[in-house]
Amino acid sequence: MPRTATARLFLAIDPPARTREQLAAWARGALGPGRGRGATRPLRLLHPDLLHLTICFLGARPVADVERIAPVLDEFATSVGELTVGAPLWLPPRRPRTLAVELHDPSGDLARLHEVLSAAIADATGWVPEAGTDGSRARVKRLRPHITLARMRNGAAGRDRELPPTPALAFTPTDLVLYRSWLDPEGAAYEPLVSVALVPA
Repeated sequence: MPRTATARLFLAIDPPARTREQLAAWARGALGPGRGRGATRPLRLLHPDLLHLTICFLGARPVADVERIAPVLDEFATSVGELTVGAPLWLPPRRPRTLAVELHDPSGDLARLHEVLSAAIADATGWVPEAGTDGSRARVKRLRPHITLARMRNGAAGRDRELPPTPALAFTPTDLVLYRSWLDPEGAAYEPLVSVALVPA
């Protein structure tokens, strides 16, 4: 493989299979069937196996970065407290392209993991994380925890529809996964490259 080869990488937490199935079922019920013979929904529902919580989106990186990131995960993958499912979200807010559900991080562990990992991966690979602002000080952009459930087709609008309450779900993350994303017109496929257990610091 050429040294210049790149891979689209992101770090994520996979909710338990039962949680993913319940969220996918909620999305199917919330969006309803398409209208008419052969009609499609304005949003494309994601398969339960694809549902995840992104911690760091790294974008296109040299394939060699995978070997640099693996030891970072071993060192900094600390445990995260229980997360709970919150309200539906249209993202991004101004011109939404996806339907998601927010996740609440009452312990703050998830936010700390995001910040520590972002800094450590930047040091190990030269990746520049997306920055937010805190007064006059630039810092890693604050994590907005969510799980994407559906993506819009051809820019179709959907946020004006009334959505039912999300199910009362909670889970405690157990693993952190480095994924490679393969883009396709029919939807992305995610290949797990490295998986590490989240353990107490």
